[in-house]
Amino acid sequence: MPVPFEALIPFGIITAMFAVTGTGLTVVRYYSNDRKPTRFGLDTWERQMMERDRRLTGSVRGQSSEPIAPAEFATNSVWYLEKPRST
Repeated sequence: MPVPFEALIPFGIITAMFAVTGTGLTVVRYYSNDRKPTRFGLDTWERQMMERDRRLTGSVRGQSSEPIAPAEFATNSVWYLEKPRST
């Protein structure tokens, strides 16, 4: 029993929409990761290093080759609720 051609038009539209949304999601992830591929299977160490890179450079994917951290890094902490100790 042949498939009527009328069923192929909606099937083509649905397939095209899945392709458009998939490609759009890939492009958005690519540009939000500073034009680098998305990271998969991150462990705790990699997440901590990503947080450190974000605090140093302002970008999760950015890295710094400077041996000394900038002065702002001393007060830029992941502990947002903790008050600094007065000495």
